[in-house]
Amino acid sequence: MSLAGIHPDAEQHPSPNFGDRRDGVIPSLVVLHYTAMQTAEAALERLCDPSAEVSAHYLISEKGRVWQMVDESRRAWHAGAGQWRGISDVNSHSIGIELANCGDHPFPEPQMVALEGLLKGICLRWKLVAGGVIGHSDMAPGRKFDPGPRFDWLRLERLGLAGRRGHDAGPGDPCADLFRRLARDAGYTADVDDATLLAAVRLRYRPQASGPLAPEDFTPIGHAAAWT
Repeated sequence: MSLAGIHPDAEQHPSPNFGDRRDGVIPSLVVLHYTAMQTAEAALERLCDPSAEVSAHYLISEKGRVWQMVDESRRAWHAGAGQWRGISDVNSHSIGIELANCGDHPFPEPQMVALEGLLKGICLRWKLVAGGVIGHSDMAPGRKFDPGPRFDWLRLERLGLAGRRGHDAGPGDPCADLFRRLARDAGYTADVDDATLLAAVRLRYRPQASGPLAPEDFTPIGHAAAWT
């Protein structure tokens, strides 16, 4: 591993599942995941299993233990098919962080503290803007749902570690075409239908919402500047 890509506070547990970033790109995104496995140790074993052909740069346990599996300068295999801001090879453009969680319960305080510290270092090393920190569900709407409805995005936003949501009032008469345009400006460029797009945006900003498109759905994505 290159020294630039090693996190000083992480336990090194190298995975064989990685490659070179294509076309010499450097990371501009961080993608957050949940493991959907019973234990962090089980997830660590899978992420380092050559036959699984999956990996991530980091894994954080519920107690805040951090393992690094892939050098930040290399391409881990965590994102899969999807798109964000027109980028389809998200693996080459991102650093992947797995959080030990099944998606059905809150993320513990020690885990969130460890994530915050990790994100601060990554953003500093690679000069990432806060809007580059996204969920797996943001870039793969309908296919992936992590880090899920129990993840505290507002906490990261308040710390400047995720793009702040907009606060402009939505239109009185919600228009699907306008919603799609604003969502694309915010980064949601994957080719999905209106219902799938709405579900993905809600998962990030209004996870308890249901029903048809509403004015409140426009509020968080009211302007692309919220992602910078």
